[in-house]
Amino acid sequence: MRIDKYLWSIRYYKTRSIATEACKKGHVKINAVNAKPSKEVFIGEKILIRKNQINYELEVINLPPSRVGAKLVDLYRKDITPKEAFENAELLKYSKDYYRKKGTGRPTKKDRRDLEEYTDE
Repeated sequence: MRIDKYLWSIRYYKTRSIATEACKKGHVKINAVNAKPSKEVFIGEKILIRKNQINYELEVINLPPSRVGAKLVDLYRKDITPKEAFENAELLKYSKDYYRKKGTGRPTKKDRRDLEEYTDE
């Protein structure tokens, strides 16, 4: 089975074209080698997927006949993603969250003074 079809059928990507684009951009690796969308997947191979700044690691258990339901996905893949990957993504989310929300306009005088005070020291 093709890697793009496999990733679509186990619900890692919403459409096959999105899975194909991910393969073309180098976000999908099979056994640590970049995979083209037409690369065949076999049972026992390890797949690395870079999605939403998380490196998902999968092991192919079986090949599905077509797209499967969410409850049946675990019959076809084993998720071996380390927990540190999810923790790093959580920390990254918090590091981007500062007190000024995006789109609130220009910094105020108080913000400018705080920045100057911070950079002068």
